[in-house]
Formats: sequence, structure tokens, C-alpha cells
Amino acid sequence: MSIIVWIVIGGLAGWVAGIVMKSEGSILRNVIIGIVGAFVGGFLMSIIGGQGFTGFNLWSFLVAFLGSVVLLAVMGLFTKRTA
Repeated sequence: MSIIVWIVIGGLAGWVAGIVMKSEGSILRNVIIGIVGAFVGGFLMSIIGGQGFTGFNLWSFLVAFLGSVVLLAVMGLFTKRTA
């Protein structure tokens, strides 16, 4: 059941982060970014002393969203194209 929660929360967080960061991508890309973002967010929260991904709740969504935004920002630094 926890894998499904990671996919659902990660997909939603990746999708919202993609909208906020104006990043184009498929649904699969958003799910992957959201799941990896949940790991990144959990890591960042553990550094500052907070809780990471705790299950199907708003806090986990916010952690995954934060990690997804950070991941998209870092990816944007490396994939910027100049005209």
C-alpha cells in the first residue's frame, strides 16, 4: 500500500510543482519527479529537524512538493538553453 501512496502523492506533488515552476512534462515525468522529490524533501526536512514523508496526508504532500520544486529548480540550472 505504501508504494501506491508514494505514487499518488508523488504524482500530485510533481504535477503541482511542474505547474508552479512552469515545467513541461508528461504524467510519467511528473510522477517520477514527485517520487524523487519526496525523497529530496524528506532529506531536506531531516537536515532542519522536521519530519519527512509520513503517509497519505497534507504534510507528506508539502514535503514532496518542496522536494519536487527543489529538484525542478536544480534540473533547470543544468538544462537551460540559450537562444
